[in-house]
Amino acid sequence: MLIASESVGVPTERVEESESSVDGVPPPVPPGRVLEAAYGRFVHIENAALIVRDYDDAVRFFVDALGFELVEDSPATTNDGRPKRWVVVRPPHAQTGLLLAQADGEHQSHMVGDQYAGRVGLFLRVDDFEKVRERMLDHDVVFVSEPRVEEYGEVAVFLDVEGNRWDLLGPPSR
Repeated sequence: MLIASESVGVPTERVEESESSVDGVPPPVPPGRVLEAAYGRFVHIENAALIVRDYDDAVRFFVDALGFELVEDSPATTNDGRPKRWVVVRPPHAQTGLLLAQADGEHQSHMVGDQYAGRVGLFLRVDDFEKVRERMLDHDVVFVSEPRVEEYGEVAVFLDVEGNRWDLLGPPSR
């Protein structure tokens, strides 16, 4: 038996194993439900790492071109005691940040700009698509597609400072 917990106004619900379960695996939890399981009631992704060549170039891009906040820029050490920086940026009013991780070694250096194997790997949702796109163009952000309208909103693909592909997403087209 799995118990789905309340999540921002979502009532608690029990999810029972059903006769239709396969190998004792219960059916999926309905959309909007969160399994309490091992995490407790509050779970979120704090940061996602993005490998960069240079901390300062990346901070300038995210803060100046995209309008992100510089949340933290602190001295830190690697697991083996070498100095590094702990640099976190995030969109205004967002909960999840990007940890800008300077490439360390040949293998990581080869991954800069290709963390998502040439696919769009990051998605920036904004409430004013045209205003944000214009700001980005004014800061020489490279767009690799023209804006188009999809069910999930207006979208255009752009490259970050390292060449990773992002979707700029406007409000959903309802």
